[in-house]
Amino acid sequence: MAYLHLRTHSEYSVVDGTLRVDAAAAAARADGQVALAGTDLSNLFGAVKFYKACRSQGVKPIIGVDVVMEPLLALGDKNPSRLLLLVQDHPGYLHVCELLARGWTRNVQRSQAWIKWEWLSELGGGLIALSGGDLGAVGQALLAGDAKRAADAATRLSELFPGRFYIELQRAGLPQHEPHVRLAVPLAAQLRLPVVATHPVQFLEPEDFEAHEARVCVAEGETLANPRRVKRFTREQYFRSQADMQALFADVPSALANTVAIAQRCNLTLTMGTNFLPDFPTPGGLPLAAYFRQASFDGLEQRLKVLFPDEAVRAQRRAEYVERLEFEIAVILKMDFPGYFLIVA
Repeated sequence: MAYLHLRTHSEYSVVDGTLRVDAAAAAARADGQVALAGTDLSNLFGAVKFYKACRSQGVKPIIGVDVVMEPLLALGDKNPSRLLLLVQDHPGYLHVCELLARGWTRNVQRSQAWIKWEWLSELGGGLIALSGGDLGAVGQALLAGDAKRAADAATRLSELFPGRFYIELQRAGLPQHEPHVRLAVPLAAQLRLPVVATHPVQFLEPEDFEAHEARVCVAEGETLANPRRVKRFTREQYFRSQADMQALFADVPSALANTVAIAQRCNLTLTMGTNFLPDFPTPGGLPLAAYFRQASFDGLEQRLKVLFPDEAVRAQRRAEYVERLEFEIAVILKMDFPGYFLIVA
């Protein structure tokens, strides 16, 4: 039974990953894994590099993100939870970009972008959702002994991602993993939801654990020697082989098979080597070049008032500034960059 890694935090996760993108792609190829998902925490910083690295190794790249969901107050949640989103197609890629943009610009909590549940109703298309294991809304409720809340959260997610939601199982050495698996599998059977095995990969080899912990301590303002430090990771969170994962989940073969099924459903193609700028909206449908010129001259007038408060002096000096501005505008229009300058402005 084949297995593919669908949860990896690379060095681009910044606070809790040391896995290098090139090394991850090479490891997947060496182990015969035909696809690999890059799912950094709350960002897509490394998505393009990950995409290129996988393609160069003959490995199918799956773009994803590990997001922080705000508490689901309607179900009585008090704590944020995690959800793994995997991109199926180009609309899904745009949706996950929008979700992250909204989170970082509208809802930053505890130095993290929190995703609102209502945003998923609008932007869930083209995405496959994995429950987040013991850190997800479903897993947290199960471990708290609240089976009803867990079922309600799973039902809510399955409605937001119809036919695209999986209960996520992990066995990476943390004490809560096995109790979660024993509770999550019966819940999935009860709700007729598929399960999938993931391994939360944070580094490449077991011996990289100490360096990883040092990075976590730097991010959290902690010290390695502190005996009271909360340890959220284990030495087991390295890039495990297919054989390792098959042994870990031999009792839940469908969880292994679904890693391949999910990979087959994710088919994003990115166009490389071409610059894309969004269309800048102009008032009244004014042509972009005309609006750029108008906005530039409006800005010039504001600047001249600051430089030359005296109106007579301003009128005397205006011509040389107009000449310089006309030159700048001509260069920018020739390069077809007015949209870029308007976006920056």
